[in-house]
Amino acid sequence: MNQPSSIRVLVVDDHPVVRQGLIGMLEEAPDIVIVGQGRNGHEAIAVFQQQQPDVTLMDLRMPDMGGVQAITVICNEFPNARIIVLTTYDTDEEIYRGLRAGAKGYLLKDSEPEELLTAIRTVTRGQQYIPLNVAAKLVQRMTAPELSDRELEVLQLVGQGMNNQEISTALNISESTVKTHINRILSKLDVKDRTQAAIIALKRGIASL
Repeated sequence: MNQPSSIRVLVVDDHPVVRQGLIGMLEEAPDIVIVGQGRNGHEAIAVFQQQQPDVTLMDLRMPDMGGVQAITVICNEFPNARIIVLTTYDTDEEIYRGLRAGAKGYLLKDSEPEELLTAIRTVTRGQQYIPLNVAAKLVQRMTAPELSDRELEVLQLVGQGMNNQEISTALNISESTVKTHINRILSKLDVKDRTQAAIIALKRGIASL
């Protein structure tokens, strides 16, 4: 029978081996009990609503619905939700989007088990858990000019190597509008051409090849 002080944890990850590995490791901790698991954002929301765990470990990139969207939905309904992003990605944009959505912690999957336990216990106490290397990238991202949602979409497609006509078709907007967005993106990122913009998009995790 669970002790009253047990931390109730929900684990969300689309890779079964990772998910089961996390669960097996966490179940060895005397103060943690697993109350649910999910393979994507939709399942995360459904299980969270049913179980209302103390802490949720959330992967970012998952099929059907990703972690950022799930965190946003959960935190809108449950403002006191304590969610820790647990991911393989440490790019500026991923960190920024995860924490802006409402996550209270951010850890990489190659972290030591003890650090994960520390993060869970820290977040349970109502504090944030952001390692120094993650915090440094977050600060860098927060000082960068903010791109609009549409500008981010255009930059993602630029990062994938699309030309203006292809972006126009993909987003169902005119080529002149695409050019306007690209000019604003170049200005905000302080770069001279779309190649430099694409490199920044890949480095920050805004786009992926």
